[in-house]
Amino acid sequence: MDDRYAIEELARNYPQLAGNKGQVLAAFETLRKCYAGKKKLLLCGNGGSAADCEHIAGELMKEYRVRRQIPPEFAEKLRQHGAGEEMLKNIVGALPAISLAGHVSFQTAFCNDNAAEYVFAQHLYALGEGGDVLLAISTSGNSGNVIHAATVAKAMGIAVIAMTGSSGGAIRELADVLINVPAEETARVQELHLPIYHTLCGMLEDYFFLTG
Repeated sequence: MDDRYAIEELARNYPQLAGNKGQVLAAFETLRKCYAGKKKLLLCGNGGSAADCEHIAGELMKEYRVRRQIPPEFAEKLRQHGAGEEMLKNIVGALPAISLAGHVSFQTAFCNDNAAEYVFAQHLYALGEGGDVLLAISTSGNSGNVIHAATVAKAMGIAVIAMTGSSGGAIRELADVLINVPAEETARVQELHLPIYHTLCGMLEDYFFLTG
């Protein structure tokens, strides 16, 4: 699917997001460049936004809407190491994504030993590298632990895409791409984040597994 068509479809289905079309396209281009460079996406957020991080990572790490063939040369290497057709049918193309809201043993140890508001920042510092992308989700744009992660990202040469409510909050100053949906109530913001990230996941899948 053409990327601009996908964004227009988003606006048709959710007219209140028409003003975000340019932001969504900019986010796609940032993620496309990241994945084309063999880098990864890292995600952070709290509460419902943490669940969104897991949701997005899940869509990217496996098939979302279309069949994702693994490269023929990798399939051949699997065969050389004894993989049968069952494995070859079930291992599919992936776009690497890590939710920083996971890894409960690390999370609890760090929060017990250090200031909890820096847990995403530490996690990003451990796993990130220049050229990666951080998707920082905060409905208010003012979540301290998310802002600290964005600060570390900037220091590491990691692009920041921030998804927020309409004001953008403090994180807008750190965002390379800001997607600030037209709502402020937490539940409404989260409801509008979902179709945006589904659109981005679909666009990335189409680019890398249908036309890439």
